Amino acid sequence: MAKETPRLMTKNNSDQPIVLNTAHFLKMKESGEKISMITAYDYAMAKCFAASEADLILVGDSLGMVVLGYDNTLQVTLDDMIHHSKAVRRGAPDSFIITDMPYLSYHLEIRESKANAARIMVEGRANAVKLEGGSASRIEAIKAIVDCEIPVCAHIGLTPQSVNRFGGYKVQGKTAAAHEIIFQEALSVEAAGAFMLVLEGIPELLGQEISQAVKIPTIGIGAGRYTDGQVLVCNDLLGYADMRPKFVKSWADLNSVVTNAMNEYSREVKAGSFPSPEYIYYPITNK
Repeated sequence: MAKETPRLMTKNNSDQPIVLNTAHFLKMKESGEKISMITAYDYAMAKCFAASEADLILVGDSLGMVVLGYDNTLQVTLDDMIHHSKAVRRGAPDSFIITDMPYLSYHLEIRESKANAARIMVEGRANAVKLEGGSASRIEAIKAIVDCEIPVCAHIGLTPQSVNRFGGYKVQGKTAAAHEIIFQEALSVEAAGAFMLVLEGIPELLGQEISQAVKIPTIGIGAGRYTDGQVLVCNDLLGYADMRPKFVKSWADLNSVVTNAMNEYSREVKAGSFPSPEYIYYPITNK
């Protein structure tokens, strides 16, 4: 399997770098230090991440919607995920990267699930994979992949690959029965060997209860304030997206910045003021 390429950080008070790996994230939970995860899908965004103070990258199958323009994540292929994971690794060579296993890459046969996870690690150069769901078949997939020495991040609650079964992107765990099912799924994925757990689209109280009950770090996205960390799609937090779910806060407005820059460029081209002399090459003379 691919060797973990840890990200080196210097956020502590000593001169010794902190090596981010699965054990370190567990220590962050134990010490109460919040974990910040951000998605990235390409080389340029990964370079920005590598220069930031964020802890780890998720190469999410959300790329199907925010990069490829699909209506959901279901059309994203394993080759898509590997392609983008490799690009992110080139931009962030020392960062800890989790890459999503796409729809149907771990749903059918255990042997196929293991092979697909291995491809993401070896070809996509990820440090871990993420898969959705906490049903019995997903538990078996987690166990099998972990048995291949591949770290697995689990994902329960609102799982986007279940959009057709859910009938849309709806908050999960709102009834007492649904609350208990998701809570038990959290315990099951931890017991199966997952090193981290993403909780999406659930009531805050459920996010808090799960985070207190499991030893592994929980990462929330629309799961309230009490998870061990948070994850957001980079396009959402940068204001560079079409949609804005309730749980999203944008720290920038790149849609306006980019559009305004394109308009200014276009106006200068039409006015003949670009390219101006400082952007022109001149012939070499013998004088």
